[in-house]
Amino acid sequence: MVRKVVRYPATVLRAKCRAISGVTDAHRTLAADMLETMREERGVGLAAPQVGEDVQLAVIDVSHNPLCVTSFKVNGEDKNMVEHMPLIVINPKIEMGKDKVTDEEGCLSFPDLRGQIRRSAEVKVSFQNLEGETLTIESDGLLARAFQHEIDHLNGILFIDRMSAAAKVGLKRKLRRYMEEWAEDDKG
Repeated sequence: MVRKVVRYPATVLRAKCRAISGVTDAHRTLAADMLETMREERGVGLAAPQVGEDVQLAVIDVSHNPLCVTSFKVNGEDKNMVEHMPLIVINPKIEMGKDKVTDEEGCLSFPDLRGQIRRSAEVKVSFQNLEGETLTIESDGLLARAFQHEIDHLNGILFIDRMSAAAKVGLKRKLRRYMEEWAEDDKG
């Protein structure tokens, strides 16, 4: 089922999400709904708070753009990234690489906003999947960026928080308009 994507300034987007202690059928349904919603919205990732749920669950699928990822390891072994998509990410822990890269980023909770965001070029992420298995993925490129973006959502951090001070000043009017137009999302 496609769910409504929660838009800024909804308070759930600023919540530090609760850990999932045991995967239930409700979590499996949520993950399936999130995948369907993400695909409908043409995104590469979606975090639970973006559909109004404050749990540590995100979905990612960058398989439509595999050339944007040059390194992909699962539990220390080189793997074919496309074969592992989509990823269902529960209770993630992330280690950032030292090298940084700036690239354009968007967010489904800000449908017409894009910005240059500086993030780690490589990440190592440990998480559980829906079967309760712990996986560790090391990656770069678009997947590394998607992991960082979605894990930020699970911690109440939005991509606008990562923008430069000058970019934030330039967005002030647009963000004010969002707050006026989209405040209804917070009441539903």
